[in-house]
Amino acid sequence: MRYSLFGESHGPAIGIVLQGVPAGLDIDLDFIASEMARRAPGGSPLSTARTEKDAVRILSGVFEGRACGTPLCGVIENTDTRSRDYAATRWLARPGHADFAANMRYKGFEDYRGGGHFSGRLTAPLVFAGSIAKLALRRMGIEILAHIRSIAGIYDAPLDLASPNPGQLRSASHTAFPVIDELRGEAMRQAILDARSDGDSVGGSIECLALGLKAGLGSPDFDENVESIIARHIFAIPAVKALEFGAGTTFASMRGSQANDPFVPSDNTPVTSTNHNGGINGGITNGMPIAFTVTIKPTASIALEQDTIDMQSGKAARLAISGRHDPCIVPRAVPVIEAAAAIALSELPGVLA
Repeated sequence: MRYSLFGESHGPAIGIVLQGVPAGLDIDLDFIASEMARRAPGGSPLSTARTEKDAVRILSGVFEGRACGTPLCGVIENTDTRSRDYAATRWLARPGHADFAANMRYKGFEDYRGGGHFSGRLTAPLVFAGSIAKLALRRMGIEILAHIRSIAGIYDAPLDLASPNPGQLRSASHTAFPVIDELRGEAMRQAILDARSDGDSVGGSIECLALGLKAGLGSPDFDENVESIIARHIFAIPAVKALEFGAGTTFASMRGSQANDPFVPSDNTPVTSTNHNGGINGGITNGMPIAFTVTIKPTASIALEQDTIDMQSGKAARLAISGRHDPCIVPRAVPVIEAAAAIALSELPGVLA
């Protein structure tokens, strides 16, 4: 499956065109609605006060409840915009945002309201596309689950990447604040509220697993390398700044005897007793769970006054951002990461065949 996003944060609507949806796929609208609700704003004091229902209107590619196999287009209306919040700071480049880069790239013609096409709002249609991909993967026995790994330096309970508990992950991923250890989750929530009261924000990380993939999928080549495909989709998500597979950066402090995953016999295909490599060797799946961690930077829009420039005059300026913003986007980003992973894996040759 391949997709193309369209729309801007404060435009009339946002949406996505998804190509390569298997013909005959049952389009479960209840499942899609539940996935959209996981990302939707306005449901918690930990998120933006902007309220959007994120109801998807399917314009093409579905007939009598099943995918036609032709391009599938879904549209989501923007109903709770406050563009006036951005008018006074039109030419002030918000630190950490894409304002300056977009101004250079599009010569000042970009829609600046709410971040325009660069807004996290555009992750809503991505979750819609991901829900379609999840339905397709589910038919093949493949499941994608994620949880908050950390916020503000506070870590959730660790997972056994070689033998994760799917039920535990399902329970965590489908809660409003998807953590395994609720006590640690409460500490994270408090850190978010503290940052908000200070006019600031915090970042964190998300751990995602794909279960049920057989060994031998992928290639060492760029176009079909499993890590490359996942990375391409993950880095298209706003605020993502790092991606680690398996042990990730911890490899730098390990010896080979610690980092290697020993093989052990199994009834079907061999397995490994550990999963430091995140289920991938040489760009190819080895039959273990695919495991990766995504780092999300702190929300760039903060109330604290910051140094910047006026993009018209080039002179120094000061900026304090008003409006409605998440003090931490990590909780709402969990279904987005799952969606990107689902689309990436559905693109991998041999997965949906």
